[in-house]
Amino acid sequence: MIKIRKRFADTGFGVIAVFVFVLSAFPVYWMVSTSFLPNNRIRGENLAFFPTPDVFTLDNYRAAIFSPRAPFAPAVANSIGVTFLTLVIVLVVGFVAALALTRFQFKGRRTFIVLILVVQMIPGEAMIISMFRIIDGWQLLNTIIGLTLVYAAGVLPFTIWTLRGFVNGVPKELEEAAMIDGCSRAGAFWRVTFPLLAPGLVATGVFAFIQAWNEFVTALVIMQRPEAMTLPLWLRTFVQATQATNWGAVMAASVLIAIPAVIFFLIVQGRMTGGLVSGAVKG
Repeated sequence: MIKIRKRFADTGFGVIAVFVFVLSAFPVYWMVSTSFLPNNRIRGENLAFFPTPDVFTLDNYRAAIFSPRAPFAPAVANSIGVTFLTLVIVLVVGFVAALALTRFQFKGRRTFIVLILVVQMIPGEAMIISMFRIIDGWQLLNTIIGLTLVYAAGVLPFTIWTLRGFVNGVPKELEEAAMIDGCSRAGAFWRVTFPLLAPGLVATGVFAFIQAWNEFVTALVIMQRPEAMTLPLWLRTFVQATQATNWGAVMAASVLIAIPAVIFFLIVQGRMTGGLVSGAVKG
């Protein structure tokens, strides 16, 4: 009887998991499928769930990439630049700060930790005006550096807090044992401690990547010139340029924006899962 109940429960959970997966994946499938269809099939009465060879087209991607009203290449370069710099700054500064908070005792340490928590509680929208005034005062409006500084400031508190849990979970005795075996302090850190912190760096790096790659509101305020647009702003401009009638091109543009994020997740997904679970336990 117990085995039968367990089998029914497993089957029920499996059905729920499949339903959630279909519910989550279908919009993505519809976006990709629509991007390969001509507009007359997209807006026609007969829906095409698969881009069969007789209707398959790449014209939507050509319209998105070579649109004269919304240049695609500068937006890609801006997004890559902002995301890369944000990742580097957040991981380097967050890692060093987490080490300092965990391995060293100094005056004001506990206050600093509490401030990190308080800063995370403030909604980002509440600080948009102050951030705009600061970036404007530094003459960094419409620059990659200006937007990068804003993104880094927003992501750093979460990064420091999460990495602190990872660093705290690595015993100092491991480094001391490596030093007894002949390693220098720096060698013991890079050969023993740093590899154990890799899942935490990946998890926080993924969070920083998502924030910098997909963010819209702050970019709309900081990057006001057309040549300074990031990809989310470019997509809005592209939709306005096509007057929201060329749905195939809009879907193709959405696919183009999603491709780098998907590639990044495929590269780091192995370590990301372990990092998120470990951070949840140790944080």
